Amino acid sequence: MGLFGTDGVRGKAGEKITAMLAMRLAMAAGIYFRKNAITNKILLGKDTRRSGYMIENAIVSGLTAVGFNVRQIGPMPTPAIAFLTEDLRCDGGIMISASHNSFEDNGIKFFDKRGNKLNIDIEKEIEAIYYDEKLLYVSQSTGLEVGTSKRIDDVIGRYIVNIKNSFPKTLTLHGLRVVLDTANGAAYKVAPTVFSELGAETIVLNNTPNGSNINNDCGAMHPERLSLEVRRLRADIGFAFDGDADRLVVVDEKGQIIDGDKILAVLAKHLKDEGRLANSGISATVMSNQALEDYLKNENIELFRSDVGDKHVLEVMQKEGLSFGGEQSGHIILSDFAKTGDGLAASLQVVACLLKKNKKASKILNPFELYPQTLKNIKIIKKIPLDEIEGYESLVQELKGAGLRPLIRYSGTENLLRILLEGRDKALVKRKIAEVVEFFNDRLK
Repeated sequence: MGLFGTDGVRGKAGEKITAMLAMRLAMAAGIYFRKNAITNKILLGKDTRRSGYMIENAIVSGLTAVGFNVRQIGPMPTPAIAFLTEDLRCDGGIMISASHNSFEDNGIKFFDKRGNKLNIDIEKEIEAIYYDEKLLYVSQSTGLEVGTSKRIDDVIGRYIVNIKNSFPKTLTLHGLRVVLDTANGAAYKVAPTVFSELGAETIVLNNTPNGSNINNDCGAMHPERLSLEVRRLRADIGFAFDGDADRLVVVDEKGQIIDGDKILAVLAKHLKDEGRLANSGISATVMSNQALEDYLKNENIELFRSDVGDKHVLEVMQKEGLSFGGEQSGHIILSDFAKTGDGLAASLQVVACLLKKNKKASKILNPFELYPQTLKNIKIIKKIPLDEIEGYESLVQELKGAGLRPLIRYSGTENLLRILLEGRDKALVKRKIAEVVEFFNDRLK
């Protein structure tokens, strides 16, 4: 049974993500981190889900059992955990969050001492330790070697200062009206503070978490209310974050929800114009629209595609010496300021771009038209390898022969098959996606 998915370990709290799993996984991670430990500290944060209490205590038990001292900082964005793990000189960091999923789910993400997400080889090593009963038993500490736990509440200021430093000191948000939707999640304190301190007139939606309302008809997954409020309040721009604030959705002053690929395009050109786009290239996933690649090519910017997941985007960035990348879904990585997708850092760069160009968001954030693209998710019971499904290869070749770009993959975090079709002919895309869905429904249900 594989524990890790696209982004850590994720599933229904109390069913897959149980207290026993969390404690055992924490022990396994602690045993791995022990090999290169220097400070004997692990940072632990979470979002606002009720199940976070259960999982947090289980992780503390697991880490202290193998001799680590745990520093608990409560609800904070995932990118804050990445930053603070390095800033506080911890040997590793752990974030408890299921990101954009509903409150019933939860997850566990790991970071190394530099604030980077763990690569697949390290995840496999931790998973092997997780299943090694003897190693888990003999690695437990006794006496004064048992670890301690301490809750610290003053680190939020460090992250706020770090994020504010990503915004040009020559600019101010004074006179700008901004609407923020914090999804009743981990950014409910940080995001309003940052924008207010930089001078913006800040209106905040969905910033009263109660343990069960995270991502509930709000935030990056449901920006419809944000759109309405931006128009009603005649705001200049709106930003929606997901539950752990590593994802961003932008709404212009007309209430239009801006596609993530357009944000990548605008920021890529902005960074290049300022001489801050390393190697004149960006990394984006296989999910990104072909129109993005064509636009970047016209701007002499190379697109390097990665697998889905912001950690894979970052791996390509590191391999190619890039400073910028992201996902169509709203994960945006600015490696000059963050080690992972950071919705707050990205939102400030969007605002900086608008201020420097001195134009409305609607004029700046629509640099091209997307090619017709349709994504369908099919609920499945078992993830049968695609190349073992009869007729799969022929189906793919048929789609390509029709001038379509197919992307068919299993979700790394849910029991879903994701089917994406893209092409210049909208009617053809619509017709073919129905045929592909029927194909897999016949074979996977």
